[in-house]
Amino acid sequence: MPHTQTVRLFDMQFITSCISTTMVLILLGMMVFFVLSARSLSVYVRESLNFSILLDADAPEKSILQLQKELDKEAFVKESAYISKEQALKEYTEAMGTDQTDLLDDNPFYPSIELRLNAAYANADSVAWIKKRILDNKLVTDVDYREGLMDSVNANIRKLSAGLLGVAALFTLISFALINNTIRLTIYSKRFLIHTMKLVGASWAFIRRPFLMRNFWVGLLSGMAADVVLLSAAYALVHYEPSLLAIITPETMLWVSVATLAFGLLITYLCAYISINKYLRLSAGSLYYM
Repeated sequence: MPHTQTVRLFDMQFITSCISTTMVLILLGMMVFFVLSARSLSVYVRESLNFSILLDADAPEKSILQLQKELDKEAFVKESAYISKEQALKEYTEAMGTDQTDLLDDNPFYPSIELRLNAAYANADSVAWIKKRILDNKLVTDVDYREGLMDSVNANIRKLSAGLLGVAALFTLISFALINNTIRLTIYSKRFLIHTMKLVGASWAFIRRPFLMRNFWVGLLSGMAADVVLLSAAYALVHYEPSLLAIITPETMLWVSVATLAFGLLITYLCAYISINKYLRLSAGSLYYM
């Protein structure tokens, strides 16, 4: 059995490779998150658009509450809120910062029901159908929503999704190049050791094994470290702003963690395999002119 100098698994180069690979994987994980959360963001934005139903000023509150109850049963309603004339006046007074109720002979506001639609119905065709259906009710005087804003949001979401996919593909290539360069430099420093092992009769598989094992650990540890950073950042954001849980969902973060770890293992293994094969094919004279 050939006797060769061993390739040390843990050394300063190993630590440096782990740090640089972790930084790249954190950025790659962020890109994976943005791509995966694009749908959640789309749903969150669409369901944040208000749909106001203005009601007859003399409508009995009992009838209004019955209408709200019926609307809540509809598939297109995410949630609803009844705003009485008195509540509308109070909110207006608080917004203006001055109490002008003494100057008013009568409350000028109308009761209303504020709707938030399910994301699947937040488009021009569905909203037009919903508006027509609601206006058939005798209690309803008008339906108010920002049609231009809704169309603009949907168009921008489509553009954002396409842009994110393109950026994600580009960033994957850049990540591969950066990690490959780090691994290639590490293996370059061992090129004479590789040639020595060839001279004493070691097989290519035998020579590859320690390099592949080393970079497997680089990928595993870097992927785990990147996951810790990404999950900690996600937890901190949700803890600071709980409403972000609609976008930073546990399911999304699970897939981000799995993807980041998988990318770390796959990219480091492939880069190591490609680089070691390159030096295995070189002659002794070529090693001095690289």
